[in-house]
Formats: sequence, C-alpha cells, structure tokens
Amino acid sequence: MGYSQIRYERRGKLAILTLDRPEKLNAYTRHMMGEITAALDESDADDAVRAVIFTGSGDRAFCAGADLSPADGNAPFASAAEVADLADERVRDGGGRLTLRLFRSKKPLIAACNGVAVGVGATMQLPMDFRLASENARFGFVFARRGIVPEAASSWFLPRLVGISRAMEWCMTGRIFGAQEALEHGLVRSVHAPGELMEAACELASEIADNTSAVSIAMTRAMLWRLSAQPHPMMAHRIDSRAIYRLSRSGDAREGVASFLEKREADFRDSVSTDMPDFYPWWDEPGYE
Repeated sequence: MGYSQIRYERRGKLAILTLDRPEKLNAYTRHMMGEITAALDESDADDAVRAVIFTGSGDRAFCAGADLSPADGNAPFASAAEVADLADERVRDGGGRLTLRLFRSKKPLIAACNGVAVGVGATMQLPMDFRLASENARFGFVFARRGIVPEAASSWFLPRLVGISRAMEWCMTGRIFGAQEALEHGLVRSVHAPGELMEAACELASEIADNTSAVSIAMTRAMLWRLSAQPHPMMAHRIDSRAIYRLSRSGDAREGVASFLEKREADFRDSVSTDMPDFYPWWDEPGYE
C-alpha cells in the first residue's frame, strides 16, 4: 500500500521502515501511527520478511516527538475540550497504541536511531528488540518538562531495559542525553558513526534472517517479552515445555539437526503464517478499560 508519512521498502529478507517527515524532524502524528501499524501488519503477513529496521528520514532526527500542532488535524493527543466529550476508547494514548502493536510483532524489530529521539520518538523504540544509535543521537523522556507523564506504556518498558533508578532519573529530570550515556545504561546496544549506522543494523538483522528459523524467532520474541514479566519462573517453564515439545517435532527442528550433523548451512522452510505451534498465542490480550 502507499504511505505518506513513512517509507516501507523490502531489501531481500529485511524490511526498512523510515519515518518520513524530515521537514518536521519526523514528528509523530496519529496518521503516522496508522501507517506504522499498517506496515507492521504488512511485515507480519509477509513470510519473506525476517526482520524490520526502523530509522528516520534525514540526518538530524529519528523522531523529534509528537507534532503538537500539525496543520492537517493529525495531532497525536486529544485537546482538553475533546477529552470531555470522547469515550475512553478515543482518548487512548496514540503512542501506547503503537507500542502495543510493536510488542505484538512476530518479526524482530531493530531501531537505527540516526538523530534526535525525544518523547514518543524515544518511547516508540522501547518495544523494539535492539536499538542501535548514531554518535549524534540524542534521547529524552521529556514529559515532566511539558507538564504531562511518560506515555506509550514506557512506565512498563523503560525500567525493564535500564532499571527503575535510571528510568526514574531520566523521566523525572526530563533532560536530553547522548548516545554514550544511552549505551552505558543499556538503552542502546551499540553506537556507530553516522555513515555506518544502517550498515550495522542491516548486519545484525541479516545475522538473524540468514541463520535462524522464523518460527523459532517469533516464539522466542514472544516468550522473552511476555514471560520475563511473570511473577514466577513456573509460568515460563509451562510455556518452555510446550514449545520445546511442539517445535522439536517440526520440519525446522529436523533441518536444524541435520544441517549441524552434516556441517552445512540450514535451510529452514517453516513459516510464521502457517507453522506456529497450535497453542500460540497462549495469552489472553487484556482489553482497554
């Protein structure tokens, strides 16, 4: 499908999703949210796509946060007057809708943060599986400086990535910090020269795409994100046991063992669209209340 505020392109086994409002530093709108969601639906449905890389258009910003006053009426937040009249479903945080969709992705998600990433530009990266940053990247959880609170379910994601104390400091001060600080505290995986960022992201994505089973990756992603938050490891053991039992009888498992014994590259054929275990998904998705 055609997009106006993002670009979505296939490069072999990879999909590249570019936030594409460079004149606005790729600021986030409700329209952009809809387009990213549609692109994620597209990538999940395409068995040829093995990983998705997100980046920003231009050389200044990944996403400079929410566009608070777009001329096209696509503001990401409802006004105070609107809030009084809208049902709960319509006043849901648009950043949260996006991060929940990112959380549900069946494909690995990689952020190649090429510049400024503040507000929702930072929080939208939290449900991604890897974040790589350019040396000129800047991050900021600036909500308290705008008189609001952390959004996009970042109060759930951010402490899991960097710990509660660091999350508190970044959110309570609202200060902008650089790529090196983000690296030191685990927000990003690695820092790269601007001209080498996308190459590094593609190299990581290709390592996954070229060497692993798509079904194994989809299950692993769901298990690590969902089971790490459970109150007891027994919850993980229940799913581990079922998953190992089902997948060990799959075509990909037979190929994985055979390729190892024969000392050759594996040729995994099972697909996310048709070969996920019969108990997937095992969770009940909570509704919005």
